[in-house]
Amino acid sequence: MSSQKRRVPKIEPFKHRVEVDPKFFDKSWKKLDDAIREIYNHNASGLSFEELYRTAYNLVLHKHGGRLYDKLTENLKGHLREMGRLVEAAQGGLFLEDLQRRWADHIKASQMIRDILMYMDRTFIPTSKKTPVFELGLELWRDTIVRSPKIHGRLLDTLLELIHRERMGEIINRGLMRNTTKMLMELGSSVYQDDFERPFLEASASFYSGESQQFIECSDCGEYLKKAERRLTEELERVTQYMDSKTTDKIANVVDKEMLSNHMQRLILMENSGLVNMLIDDKHEDLTRMYDLFKRVPDGYSTIRSVMTSHIKETGKTLVTDPERLRDPVDFVQRLLNEKDKYDEIVSVSFSNDKAFQNALNSSFEYFINLNNRSPEFISLYVDDKLRKGVKGANEEDIETVLDKVMMLFRYLQEKDVFEKYYKQHLAKRLLSGKTSSDEAERSMLVKLKTECGYQFTSKLEGMFTDMKTSHDTMQSFYAALSGDTDGPTISVQILTTGSWPTQPCATCNLPPEILDICEKFRAYYLGTHNGRRLTWQTNMGNADIKATFGSRKHELNVSTHQMCVLMLFNSADSFTYKEIQQATAIPHVDLKRCLQSLACVKGKNVLRKEPMSKDISDSDTFYFNDKFTSKLVKVKIGTVVAQKETEPEKLETRHRVEEDRKPQIEAAIVRIMKSRRVLDHNSVVTEVTKQLQSRFLPNPVVIKKRIESLIEREFLERDKTDRKMYRYLA
Repeated sequence: MSSQKRRVPKIEPFKHRVEVDPKFFDKSWKKLDDAIREIYNHNASGLSFEELYRTAYNLVLHKHGGRLYDKLTENLKGHLREMGRLVEAAQGGLFLEDLQRRWADHIKASQMIRDILMYMDRTFIPTSKKTPVFELGLELWRDTIVRSPKIHGRLLDTLLELIHRERMGEIINRGLMRNTTKMLMELGSSVYQDDFERPFLEASASFYSGESQQFIECSDCGEYLKKAERRLTEELERVTQYMDSKTTDKIANVVDKEMLSNHMQRLILMENSGLVNMLIDDKHEDLTRMYDLFKRVPDGYSTIRSVMTSHIKETGKTLVTDPERLRDPVDFVQRLLNEKDKYDEIVSVSFSNDKAFQNALNSSFEYFINLNNRSPEFISLYVDDKLRKGVKGANEEDIETVLDKVMMLFRYLQEKDVFEKYYKQHLAKRLLSGKTSSDEAERSMLVKLKTECGYQFTSKLEGMFTDMKTSHDTMQSFYAALSGDTDGPTISVQILTTGSWPTQPCATCNLPPEILDICEKFRAYYLGTHNGRRLTWQTNMGNADIKATFGSRKHELNVSTHQMCVLMLFNSADSFTYKEIQQATAIPHVDLKRCLQSLACVKGKNVLRKEPMSKDISDSDTFYFNDKFTSKLVKVKIGTVVAQKETEPEKLETRHRVEEDRKPQIEAAIVRIMKSRRVLDHNSVVTEVTKQLQSRFLPNPVVIKKRIESLIEREFLERDKTDRKMYRYLA
């Protein structure tokens, strides 16, 4: 390896001097200038682009890029100023067409010039941080043409005028509009937004502000919404045809604000045609349109929901508090169901099953149904009517549908335990009289109640069905045990378990001697086969079939047990006073008067005759066997005159029983809560108890307090010695 240092290579300049033509730039630029002029004059076919490219290349190579760029800028400005004068001179409708033609020429020319100056674009322009050739052409067009004082305002006015004419129904050249707005977009988003979009939105706001005011003065709500919907559709379609897609939401917001938001309250509350009238008249199409349009508006949905809720509550309140409509419980509930069906359909069809509207509907119904404390009784009577008679011309599926609808009303009840009380009474009457239309329907209703409220709610009701089955088996065994000793009347006994059935202590009436014999035989048989049981006859709940002869006519009468006791008296005499009948039968006065009314005062069923003749029964009345009674039917059913609804004393009695039944439930809930919490303040106890029991009833805080006091007295709880509002559980 050589110890000498290596020499560093050195580049030396040419020894001879390179001579450059002093007019090189001018001659080269002259060639390019002439070429650009020919391009703008549409004579580019005779040009040699290769030679022109080489000329521009040499200029940049010889460090003339800056002068070339400046010359190009001046040249383009000159051509564009000339174009501008020609565009300004265009008359009327030719203005946009001429502008578009010049724009197309300029774009084509800019592309050719860019190709010629491609070397400058790639080398000089990036290093000197200047605008590329094609983009320079766009900027110069923007500043020289589009924003020139004489063209700028005219262009905007022309575009807005064409849009206005289209809004008024005229047909315009959409292709020309599309090309013009496309030109503005190609010049830059700020150009499109500042020079067209912003003024367009302002003009649109002004237009729709005036038009909406005009519409609302001469249209009802439905018509106005149709016009608003049509205008919105038109604007969205207009954007897709010849505007930037980003304008879509902006113009939609303008239409929404001017045509909907600004008039929302007036439209929704419009007299004779607003939301309330649409709801009343079931205008599903208009309601759908209102829902779809106002979802675009802030607070639109909540306003519709609020007005709908207020209307339903008001009409519902009228329905449940109108004394005329309370006379027929079945019709009362049917009206409620019709209202529910009506609004269910509206929410489903017009409001797209919107969850918020469903909740509003449910809360409204819950509000007004509980305004009438007889709603539980009436709903039970409605079910009784449908299960007793069946739904006319309906199959089991139809009955199931009716029961499902009833369950919807049942869910709204706050006093479900009151419903249970009445349902038990009505079910008992159906089962004992054998008038239930379908066992399947009865059990289906029980399953629904059990699913809704749990086993405890229906345990006693299920016990009633068990008793009916057991009674049937017992009667078969009883008659089998009689060994053919069946002379005289026969009986069918229903053995009811005390506690499962809504039986009330009642004075047993004096049965006819003919019946007493078979009754005693059954008592002896039953007590002989069941140890430790006690039988009490509930004569107020039975019925009988008796054969009666009226002159030469024979009829079979279906009557209640009390009516049978009265009629059997007339085997021994033709007439009895009211007092004599009462003494002989020992039927309570209220029941006896109803019984005699049905036997003597009902046309077509008057097997007895009363003197003096009147609808009311008094102690001094005398009753005669009516041997002139006639009927086309051999079998005549004589019902007991009884009110479908409870009388006021009966209602108070039922309410008292319900209140008494609630006490142990409230106490049990309190003990459960305190057992798990050990120590709890009064307000928390009330809240927890209400929460636990609300599926059956809403307990009164005053009653809860009284039950707490009772539990303290019986030493289940104690008050805290320092804080009297705190309770402690005593194990």
